[in-house]
Amino acid sequence: MSAKDRIDPDRLLDFAAAVFVAAGMSEVDARLCADTLVQADLWGHQSHGVMRLSWYAARLKAGVCDPKAQPDLVIDAGGLALIDGHDGMGQVIAARAAQEAVRRAEVHGIAAVGVRNSNHFGTALYFTLMAARAGCVGFLSTNASPAMAPWGGRRKIIGTNPWSWAFPAGARPPMVLDIANTGVARGKIYLAKQKGQRIPEGWAINAAGAPTTDPAEAIDGIILPMAQHKGYAIALMMDMLSGVLTGSGFGADVAGPYQSEWRSRAGHMMIALNIEAMEPLTEFNARVETLIAQIKSVPLAQGFEEIFYPGEIEARNDARNRMEGLSLPADTQIDLRKVASEYGLHNLLPF
Repeated sequence: MSAKDRIDPDRLLDFAAAVFVAAGMSEVDARLCADTLVQADLWGHQSHGVMRLSWYAARLKAGVCDPKAQPDLVIDAGGLALIDGHDGMGQVIAARAAQEAVRRAEVHGIAAVGVRNSNHFGTALYFTLMAARAGCVGFLSTNASPAMAPWGGRRKIIGTNPWSWAFPAGARPPMVLDIANTGVARGKIYLAKQKGQRIPEGWAINAAGAPTTDPAEAIDGIILPMAQHKGYAIALMMDMLSGVLTGSGFGADVAGPYQSEWRSRAGHMMIALNIEAMEPLTEFNARVETLIAQIKSVPLAQGFEEIFYPGEIEARNDARNRMEGLSLPADTQIDLRKVASEYGLHNLLPF
């Protein structure tokens, strides 16, 4: 895509927000949800970007996700809290959980906020970064609809169940990890399907249990866990934290964002640790910068030009894409045109 064809991220944000408003959300909530999608594209994670806008809109239209839901604090125990999302947008509920966790950690040193009856919230790092920018260590886990089989089985009942950590890093962009427990996030397989690309061997098996490089077969089949049995076990523990402990859905009872027939029943767990409660933030930041310098001083292996710390590539992508504009796959643009037509928003399309 040439420079003139690149898409202004601010105009894309305005369009996505307008779609969410047309689907019944408030201006504030709509802009938050839109920002999470555009930000994912800016980070270079198109699998979680505006490609998903039509999915969310379909769930709102079907009524399985409530655009007007107000998250409700059902347990308030100081450093521990539980929020019922009442089937609202996952981004709105996760942001509330992150804000509650940071506020409570400032008082108690550490706080855990569970969430039940939520929905898919996009990239977990969007919310753990909220904690890091407030001087906290942030952790967030969620469960998801079935994608993988338990190790040794061949029926999917375990979600990708991603989790994220974020730390401030002084003058550098925050150090942040956001990973699914499958070998690859399911959204990347959907993105490959949309682009008409094959997927690498080792990502998935088809419904018959045979290895596949066809993304459509992978979606209908089983995505393989990262690190074999270890990925399965970690995914199960994230479901324990996010679903079982919070009183939300778990295992096969969680529905995904690409389905518009069922309530999601997703659960989350947000934890914030106030760094100042353990050591001065300036000292912590200096120590993190020293650690990063040590990492980057390691001699390079063959085929590598630079060593990155987690979150650094996303920060660079964000800076470049804000300056140059975004490039969206043709199929994503087609989907966005369909959404624009459905809501009468063609005049707001940024391409």
